[in-house]
Amino acid sequence: MKILGVIPARGGSKGVPRKNIKLLGGKPLLQYTAESALESTLLSKIVLSTDSEEISNIGKRIGIEVPFIRPENLALDTTPTLDVLKHAILFYEKQEEYFDAICILQPTTPFRKKNSIDLAIQEFVNTKADTLISVLEVPHQYNPHWVFEKKEAFLKIATGDETIISRRQELPKSFYRDGAIYIIKRDQIMNNNSLFGKSIAYVESATYFSVNIDTLEDWEKAENWLLKKDSSND
Repeated sequence: MKILGVIPARGGSKGVPRKNIKLLGGKPLLQYTAESALESTLLSKIVLSTDSEEISNIGKRIGIEVPFIRPENLALDTTPTLDVLKHAILFYEKQEEYFDAICILQPTTPFRKKNSIDLAIQEFVNTKADTLISVLEVPHQYNPHWVFEKKEAFLKIATGDETIISRRQELPKSFYRDGAIYIIKRDQIMNNNSLFGKSIAYVESATYFSVNIDTLEDWEKAENWLLKKDSSND
């Protein structure tokens, strides 16, 4: 199976200015994801999709292919990830290079366990799913069977259950996307105009630390974790 790894990294960022190339632990944020991608043996090609020449130059220096500069209309706050992927797919297909699936690797989720990308690809291939996502387990207190929605003056269980599960041990496992890895079949993107098909496989991410950097507070959490990690290795 041919899989295209896409690292989307636009220049504009409001929450954390110049986020993708801002130094985290002494290296650009983008570099963490690039290094994880480059260590993969199952990605057929890795491409950086950016609208910024500065990010492009840093990406090339890190060792990531940057065959195009993304158009400005595909680098807005409101630009769907789907459109960014379609742009990359069509770029290669015009050159008669075809991929079976796309693996999205967001720079904003910098800390991936070694080999996590290849383990995800293996699971994607084995399950024959339309989509695979990396996930973390929802803490039991936020399990959807213990979450309520407002209905008029009362609350109802979010799952639609009539009675609540009383014991934590009886709660079914539930998960949320951590943003580290998405793998989607090419036809799901191009023909069905969606990142999520009828069958969604998953891999659980390492739980030693997870952050999706959108705000300065997220950035500080990542910096603090790196400092603790470095000090524990001294």
